[in-house]
Amino acid sequence: MNILLLNGPNLNRLGKREPNVYGTDTLEDLESRVTEHAKQHKAAIVCRQSNVEGELINWIHEASADAIIINPGAFTHYSYAIRDAIASVDIPAIEVHISNIHKREEFRHTSVTAPVCIGQISGFGFDGYIMAIDYLIRGNEA
Repeated sequence: MNILLLNGPNLNRLGKREPNVYGTDTLEDLESRVTEHAKQHKAAIVCRQSNVEGELINWIHEASADAIIINPGAFTHYSYAIRDAIASVDIPAIEVHISNIHKREEFRHTSVTAPVCIGQISGFGFDGYIMAIDYLIRGNEA
């Protein structure tokens, strides 16, 4: 199984940005953890992060992966362009958020991207990414 992991805006600031919300581990820590977990399950994962909406869209369009795990960051709440990109490819996607977006500010409660994903995981920190990988691997083995 080949998985494309996309992290959106400000996730490059993990470890520095609001550690009380996102923790002190960095994006590099996250990428190492998910890469190792995927490898243990004979899956490959390509990790990418961008603060640019169009770059994320291009990566979705160009994806040759079996699945996409995406944390769109703030784009979750208003990027119909990313939503349409996910809908335009025949690749299952799972939306992941480190924090529980439903316990935060009101504007974070609505996701425009979740309806075109097979599911949404939020509030479990980096474990949410591991949960997504495990779900995709189980689905692939079924």
